Amino acid sequence: MGVMKLRNTSPATIMIRAANWVGDAIMTTPVIRAVRKNFPRAQISVLAKPWVIPVYAHNPNVDRILVYDAHHRHKKGVGTLRLARELRACRFDLAILMQNAFEAGLLSFLAGITERVGFNTDGRGILLNKGIKLNPALKKGHLIDYYIGILKGVSLADDGRELDLFLSDADRAFAAHFLEREQFDLSKPVMGINPGATGGTAKRWFPERYARVCKQLAEKFKVKLLIFGGPADTALGEYIAGRSNGACINIAGKTSLGQAFALIETCSLFITNDSGLMHAAAALNVNQVAVIGSTDYVATSPSNENSVMVRVPVPCSPCLKDVCPTAHQCMDKISVDMVMETCTSLLKTVR
Repeated sequence: MGVMKLRNTSPATIMIRAANWVGDAIMTTPVIRAVRKNFPRAQISVLAKPWVIPVYAHNPNVDRILVYDAHHRHKKGVGTLRLARELRACRFDLAILMQNAFEAGLLSFLAGITERVGFNTDGRGILLNKGIKLNPALKKGHLIDYYIGILKGVSLADDGRELDLFLSDADRAFAAHFLEREQFDLSKPVMGINPGATGGTAKRWFPERYARVCKQLAEKFKVKLLIFGGPADTALGEYIAGRSNGACINIAGKTSLGQAFALIETCSLFITNDSGLMHAAAALNVNQVAVIGSTDYVATSPSNENSVMVRVPVPCSPCLKDVCPTAHQCMDKISVDMVMETCTSLLKTVR
């Protein structure tokens, strides 16, 4: 691997190819902060799919966001060439690829970017002039360290593991107005649940158990709980709300992602499956209970100290499957009482 030509005094133009999922995107934010620290005079652009743009939209370390419209303008084939031409016109000096796919390497190569940095995976080594051999230890650790490993692989300094998530004043105003409109008593803890998760049902704790937890928390603390999620989770939220004896307000699919972030920030307690919103809560340093089953808790655990994972080891976990092919033991063994005890313990820390 050659030596980086850029130096920290260079007024470079840098493109960071974002991860494609909200949680992964949030876990790359320490890299973005570190890139700014290494190149304080650079213009830093992030190339991102539309649904992860809110993760970066208000980050002061990002100068520009480029939309990767993979479903329309930049659809695979002719659209890939169109995007490469658009990137070439930006005359980037350096590409840092958070995404490991062959396509990310191809785009940076076709765009004529001088320095192309990323892990030497997915058969794209010939496309990267700064291809980094993946240390096996990184594959067994947390994704935050995995992404930071890209910088270390080309001898760039990191800036710690702390996650960044910057919110807009408009989204915070929305959250404040929403809580006022719904007559939340802010002398009591605001609580939320996130019962959905992308990629199938295997990562989801059972909806009826979420409903029972909501009923018990509502009765114990005299509050209502918010049900978070995207448009695909609207029906799931209605199911839980309908079985919680009026304990919940379903906002799944009714907010933008930025508005959801702002409402999570108001929470004294957030209960969630392994999901993008789990990492948002971690970045916002919210007390949360993460119900973990089929996923690799070592790689994707919430990173803030006031997050507590509830999990029961079973022989088949982590399976990383979308749908459980057997009895969903990893979730079935997590009882309502276990989650309630963890919630109550965390809430004792709320002033």
